[in-house]
Amino acid sequence: MKSGIVYTGEPSAEELSRCPGRPSPGRLERGPVAVIECVQEIPCNPCEYSCPRGAIRVGVPITGLPRLDEEKCTGCGACIPACPGLAIFQVDYNHGDGQALVSFPYEYLPLPREGDEVQATDRGGRVVTGGKVIKVRKPDRNDGTAVVSLAVPREFADQVRSMARLGRCNS
Repeated sequence: MKSGIVYTGEPSAEELSRCPGRPSPGRLERGPVAVIECVQEIPCNPCEYSCPRGAIRVGVPITGLPRLDEEKCTGCGACIPACPGLAIFQVDYNHGDGQALVSFPYEYLPLPREGDEVQATDRGGRVVTGGKVIKVRKPDRNDGTAVVSLAVPREFADQVRSMARLGRCNS
């Protein structure tokens, strides 16, 4: 069976291992940082211009994979909603009490509410663990893309990339 983004819509472990936008294990231990899981060499660079610290570089040609300068990244999250491929996340291994904080783009309605207990999912939408919504940000500059931050058990921080859609109506 073929795997990878072109065949399944989900990046394979091999593709992810070659991403120049993934921080080192040591940097992940030091606090919030962007995790860029872009595996397709397509003409795209909004992430580069969204970073106020210059921590993301696509360069020339514009089809290059985004590279993360992990020493410049402060984990501000400005790059998350800028990515049209929804391939940028923020991970903080040290949220506290054995928990990690994973932030991701979320373009579904209804939006979750802070404090909601939800099902955290992996890159393919499969439920991995439970999570608690810590923050939901949707400023106008995000052009409709919300950023949701979930507290999850630390051992799932490298797997969780979204959450199951909610069934209730926003009122």
